[in-house]
Amino acid sequence: MANPVQFINQVRAEAAKITWPTRREVITTTIMVFIMAALASVFFFLVDLAIRFGITEGLRLISG
Repeated sequence: MANPVQFINQVRAEAAKITWPTRREVITTTIMVFIMAALASVFFFLVDLAIRFGITEGLRLISG
């Protein structure tokens, strides 16, 4: 088990290796997330609409 001073030094050394994304990368990935969320919501809306239509028509046929 390392002493606290060594631990802090190791943490600082590892933190120095972190490469942060550029502003452009952050903006690009944020836009992509919004686009994918919009596409997923449209897809699931259409699937829900189709299932609701199928169930409604199926029940209408059964009940006469």
